[in-house]
Amino acid sequence: MKEQNIYILGIESSCDDTAASIMHNGKILSNVIAGQKIHEAYGGVVPELASRAHQQNIVPVVDQALKQARISKDDLNAIAFTRGPGLMGSLLVGTSFAKSLSIGLGIPLIDVNHMQAHILAHYIDETGYAKPPFPFLAMTISGGHTQIVRVDHYFDMTVIGETIDDAVGEAFDKSGKILGLGYPAGPEIDKRARNGNPKAFKFTKPKVDGLNFSFSGLKTAILYFVQRETQANPNFITENLDDICASIQYTIIRILMDKLKIASHQTGIKHIAIGGGVSANTGIRQALKEGEKKYGWTTYIPKFEFTTDNAAMIAIVGYLKYLEGEFTQPNIAASARLKI
Repeated sequence: MKEQNIYILGIESSCDDTAASIMHNGKILSNVIAGQKIHEAYGGVVPELASRAHQQNIVPVVDQALKQARISKDDLNAIAFTRGPGLMGSLLVGTSFAKSLSIGLGIPLIDVNHMQAHILAHYIDETGYAKPPFPFLAMTISGGHTQIVRVDHYFDMTVIGETIDDAVGEAFDKSGKILGLGYPAGPEIDKRARNGNPKAFKFTKPKVDGLNFSFSGLKTAILYFVQRETQANPNFITENLDDICASIQYTIIRILMDKLKIASHQTGIKHIAIGGGVSANTGIRQALKEGEKKYGWTTYIPKFEFTTDNAAMIAIVGYLKYLEGEFTQPNIAASARLKI
């Protein structure tokens, strides 16, 4: 029997977003995120700058989450926080704050695996969004991760495929850097790809055994391609930018979908869910919808605000663990390379 008044504070600080969320019985009451624009000038996240910004942001972000939810910190039943994976300095800020607040309020502490949270974000009680039944396949795609995970229960997950080098989000960002786009480049490539021809330029898909991925070779191929073409025509990028973006995005999506198709065939599982920041990409969402018609899949795409790093996904894991009485000891340590 589910308790009726459970308030969970979720805290997320794995990379460059400081986030806090209040959940009440599976429903989100607030979901506050403070981004860090300082990294744009460097074309990527600078770990030390990120941890400093987290220190500045975490108190006001948590305070704002409580105010928006219209509750007091004394109403909280537990605090859930991202233990890993992520940048160590960033994780330490969130971990230390969560521990201190837990001790100060005398309420349970719950550690959360960031990658599990991306998957379990589908179980946030949100009108109009179906929750995938077990078992299902989850494809988690972000700036730091690319995985296919078999999910048999909330906390019974098996990674059956992952990148052997770079993550898909990095492939988007590095390609954007080659083209002179800003950081992060993924959304800009997605936007321009809508106006381009996805088959204008052909990039070879890497051959990787099993269900694993590789994106480093693709990045190199794009670099050499752009260098060769701009040598022949200095205006090549500006004259063909939409087509280049569309071709890069098309190739990346084909790599992802080909592996997902094999995973579905091998496991016999036709319930497919996506998560992680790159799942906001419109091309990937469209390809998944096409998979429903082609392969008989039922696909689950989370609400946009729950795709990128956020604390609502941390709160839902905290809530599910709270119901099972899975609490954390105060001496737990953050882990930059935490596995599912």
